[in-house]
Amino acid sequence: MTAHETAPTAPAGSLAEATRLPVERQLQHLTDRADITDLLDRCLRSLDEGVFDEAWGRAFYTEDATAEMPIGTVRGRDAVVARIREGMALFDRTVHLGGSPVVEIDGDRATARAGQLSTHVLADGSEALFVSGGHAETELLRTPDGWRIAASALRVVWTRGTPPRLPAGMGPATAA
Repeated sequence: MTAHETAPTAPAGSLAEATRLPVERQLQHLTDRADITDLLDRCLRSLDEGVFDEAWGRAFYTEDATAEMPIGTVRGRDAVVARIREGMALFDRTVHLGGSPVVEIDGDRATARAGQLSTHVLADGSEALFVSGGHAETELLRTPDGWRIAASALRVVWTRGTPPRLPAGMGPATAA
């Protein structure tokens, strides 16, 4: 590097930035990243298990969480759980896969962005497939119970197959 060149700087909250911290803070940063990644993985996997009750909502979302989905934007943990339950009822079986998230941590707040591939078998008896690909943008908060999702947005980039027929009141323009 010449005298006129400067070293590139790491993004705030990134793993590269964390390596310049004291060892204890590095360990906390790595633990937080692991906890956040685990939470996101468990949440995505749980969509395929089909249990969307109050305990499920508390395990993943803050009380005032918001969720922006192709089937509408909702506010409040109870509304998020209800909308996910309604949306997942459109499918007989699903498989949701998430890519490695890019996680940035700032104290008790964090953001994550990861790819998502979702395969669905429609519940209308047709056995038709609906596949979507895109990414999930997530804001997280550290709570007394651990990291929880405060806001999420699923950005679908492409789809293939037969989309489900949405019931009245369910869609992008709806909010609960």
